[in-house]
Amino acid sequence: MSQYRVLIDANDEKGLVHKISTVFYKNDLNILTNSEFVDKDSNKFFMRSVVDGDIELDRLHKSISDAIPNSANIEVIAPKNKNIVIMATKEMHALGDILIRHEAGELEANILAVISNYNDLESLVDRFNIPFVYISHEGLNRAEHEQKIIDYLSTFKDIDYIVLAKYMRILTPGFVERYENKIINIHHSFLPAFIGANPYKQAYDRGVKIIGATSHFVNNNLDEGPIIAQEVIHVNHAYGWRDMQRSGKDVEKVVLSRALKLALEDRIFVFANKTVIF
Repeated sequence: MSQYRVLIDANDEKGLVHKISTVFYKNDLNILTNSEFVDKDSNKFFMRSVVDGDIELDRLHKSISDAIPNSANIEVIAPKNKNIVIMATKEMHALGDILIRHEAGELEANILAVISNYNDLESLVDRFNIPFVYISHEGLNRAEHEQKIIDYLSTFKDIDYIVLAKYMRILTPGFVERYENKIINIHHSFLPAFIGANPYKQAYDRGVKIIGATSHFVNNNLDEGPIIAQEVIHVNHAYGWRDMQRSGKDVEKVVLSRALKLALEDRIFVFANKTVIF
């Protein structure tokens, strides 16, 4: 028996669910879970199904492709651990949370390496027997530094996601385009508010009553990529900005790990700078 995740997005039309479920039925597949959504404004249909049965992946893909419009995007995925690389700078809370969850078997991932432009986090990473790669930015411009990172990443046959666990450098357009919709970032603010540096100080100056964190895919507009996960906590007038920052770190690590888990489980559709998540 094989299990597959079937991801479909298409222009909406009558009978799509019937056509797809008929393919499952005719191939003697059992539907374990199924989620659907139609974006009325764009007339777009999204569907994620998990099925199992005796069928080869390519045959299932072709059967679905033959049954629905040619313009549909279809992915049939056999669940397995995805390959990820984590990039970090000096802060350990977001990185540490991912490493612990990975060690506990909570993430469907192989962590290939942790890359940092400082060596502060090496002792933490070493405890988990994961390669730590120090690539200093000193004396290099941004493009030169990123080329060294790309050279290292190119040693891997396949990388599914790059996770920015408080990696405090802005990536160049060339790097982002190379890994489109594969770079997951954590921003220490409830976007779109307080974009850029020191958002906790910005939030404090505005007298906010909630603070939060946002995990999103990286694009070439600073902190404006498709949002994957968000969370907030309440604060009050007694909080200084450093108090907000300390509380915010707890939110940041949870939100980043949640977003990563959604990606690893193939639950995210990216559409029009937004996400549909099942």
